[in-house]
Amino acid sequence: MHKFGLDPGTAGGGDVVAKEESWLTAQVWKIAGSAFFADLGYQAVLAAFPLFLVLALHAPVWVYGLAMALAYGPGAVIAWWGGRLGDRHGHRRMAVLGNSFIPLLSLSGLFAAPAAAVALFTAGWWARNFRTPSRRAMLTEQVAVAHRSRAFGFLHFLDVGGGMLAGLYVLAAVAVRWPLPQLFAVTILPLVVSTLLLATVRDPERRRVKAASGEPATVSSRDRILYRGVLVAAALYGFSTYSLGFPILTVAQGMHSRLLGVLSYVVFLGVSAFTGLFFGRRARGSVRELAALGYLGAGVGSLGLALAYALAWPWWGFFLPVAVLGFALGVVETLEPVLIARLVPTLRTGGGMGALTGARSVGLFLANVLMGLLYQLTPVDAYGYATAMALLAAAVLVRSGRAV
Repeated sequence: MHKFGLDPGTAGGGDVVAKEESWLTAQVWKIAGSAFFADLGYQAVLAAFPLFLVLALHAPVWVYGLAMALAYGPGAVIAWWGGRLGDRHGHRRMAVLGNSFIPLLSLSGLFAAPAAAVALFTAGWWARNFRTPSRRAMLTEQVAVAHRSRAFGFLHFLDVGGGMLAGLYVLAAVAVRWPLPQLFAVTILPLVVSTLLLATVRDPERRRVKAASGEPATVSSRDRILYRGVLVAAALYGFSTYSLGFPILTVAQGMHSRLLGVLSYVVFLGVSAFTGLFFGRRARGSVRELAALGYLGAGVGSLGLALAYALAWPWWGFFLPVAVLGFALGVVETLEPVLIARLVPTLRTGGGMGALTGARSVGLFLANVLMGLLYQLTPVDAYGYATAMALLAAAVLVRSGRAV
């Protein structure tokens, strides 16, 4: 075991010897491809929803914060439930079920009443949370321990890469003044493709999964301590993690341009995608990397946005911290599931991934409520709060690593 993490080649004491190219199989391509098409659809809704709700429907910013809180808060329980059901009834089945209802997000643009739009957006996001733990567990089952950092980095690359392309076509739609409800409706098509790809993934046999992973049926007390520490830190990171709609609004209002607001989202997703791809190939998957580059990096990005708004910096002063936030997310989304997969037995991976998504969602619930309220005062207060919580998450995770 490393000083602040786990040996990337072991899990619970088991060693795995795998060929360099063995992890990038047809099944991994299908799972990652499904993530690409999912984000190609719903990330467009995420990018345009704050513009639709606040600027088109004229709802106050705190309503947007409440909408995000409603999506994330109960979504914590739904994610945990989805992961547990996946362990019991099969992860492919649960992932396909959840993915099938994500298009509810796309229907949110059909209503002029903010309450109805928020309700459909929330339902679609709950479906996404239900699906996520099982999709991560599916990837874990397909890849040997030694290559999981690469596999999750690749998943994040295609996942957020699809989101980056979604941001680009939202940017084009805003530039030509294409009605947002029509844009939302188009996003249903890639979501259908995403579900079809997930449905074609071939489940590995459970006995073969267990033998390939080299993981025992139980975990050590040291691993349980670190597992709890990762969940607590993930929740605290969630307290610092706001919907990217807030930076979109900040840039759009600070630079007086909706186009620049959407472009900041494209920058965020592009940096995050390539971070996952390259960092996943080089990371050891340690607690120190996650704390320093992920959680601490998120704090630096939020602090940068606070300073950019307070000091009225030019466009690069807004885009640089947005890029830092994208880098931090790429690290977090690559390393958090890798650590969880090492710290729980293979046959309970879904429950572990559900707990991870749930812990993050609990933090996201309160984070978006507080961000919405603080943003009403001033964006500086909102981003200052997010900075403090990200630093606390990094400190808790490092302390948990030292405890074991």
